[in-house]
Amino acid sequence: MPTIKSIHHVAVVVDDMQKSLSFWRDALGLELHELRDVPAEQAQVAFLPLAGTEIELVQPTTSDSGIAKYLAKRGQGMHHICLQVDDIAAMLEQLRARGVRLINEQARTAADGKLYAFVHPEATGGVLVELYQV
Repeated sequence: MPTIKSIHHVAVVVDDMQKSLSFWRDALGLELHELRDVPAEQAQVAFLPLAGTEIELVQPTTSDSGIAKYLAKRGQGMHHICLQVDDIAAMLEQLRARGVRLINEQARTAADGKLYAFVHPEATGGVLVELYQV
């Protein structure tokens, strides 16, 4: 049976990366580990490690991406919580078997080789959940 290992990160959608970094990095003192473009998601992402997890800032890089639409509809704020799992394929199968609505039926591969998939917020009480296998 697949298991959840930890909270991998909490993602915050932002409309201005530098302004957001002035709070998270400069005011709070969190270290900026990496600032990366993610063309597959049409986003720029900043990773700020914190006590075994990360704060992930996500800014859309196009006006028609899913993240841009989310930002236009809901504004800045928490975008998703990411749970690290030991076997993403088995976890997705377990969720499907229980009738859980998924955004991604199969795991996708990130640029860094990690596998990820999203669970639809309608299935979780309104929270977008990302599953991650490192």
